[in-house]
Amino acid sequence: MDIQDFLFPVSTGMTDTVFFFLQYCLCMTEGILLFSAEGTIFCLKSRKNKIRFHWLCQALALIAAAVGLSFILASKNVSELPHLVSWHSLLGSCTLAASLLQAACGICVIFHNQLHLSPSSARLRLYHATCGLVVYLLSTATVMLAMFSDWFQATVKGVAWWVFAVVPLFPALVAMNQITNAYLPRKKMSS
Repeated sequence: MDIQDFLFPVSTGMTDTVFFFLQYCLCMTEGILLFSAEGTIFCLKSRKNKIRFHWLCQALALIAAAVGLSFILASKNVSELPHLVSWHSLLGSCTLAASLLQAACGICVIFHNQLHLSPSSARLRLYHATCGLVVYLLSTATVMLAMFSDWFQATVKGVAWWVFAVVPLFPALVAMNQITNAYLPRKKMSS
């Protein structure tokens, strides 16, 4: 038995895809949609519980991303392929770095008083939501770039490829709508 067969009994393309699917499509999306007026699959009423569950979802997203990244790095090392050579890998690295910075911003929002930060709590929440939207859009772009990889194009063909290409856009539009509706100033309509 080859060491690569032992370390990676299933396709590493499939393994990292599963972890990044969990990270992006489930955890990160649900963590953002918790605050949506349209609702979420979880029926949390209090804002405090929504914030705690948002924290849990985003932490799970970072853990799943780290596990997926470790599979990719291990696979590249075993197969002796170069790292960070595609647009998908470069944007994915930037997205992971931005996700970590966003998590740090979230900590600043939660512990605003204890950290004695100068911006108001409301302003920090606005910054956190805006930067979170940027991270989510970076994630969407990274997922869409993954669809141009050799592995994905060899695995998924025809109409299914187009379905996979369009599906990430819908949650991104919902998240953009949610954040802009929640944080952009509303103009009063005069009759």
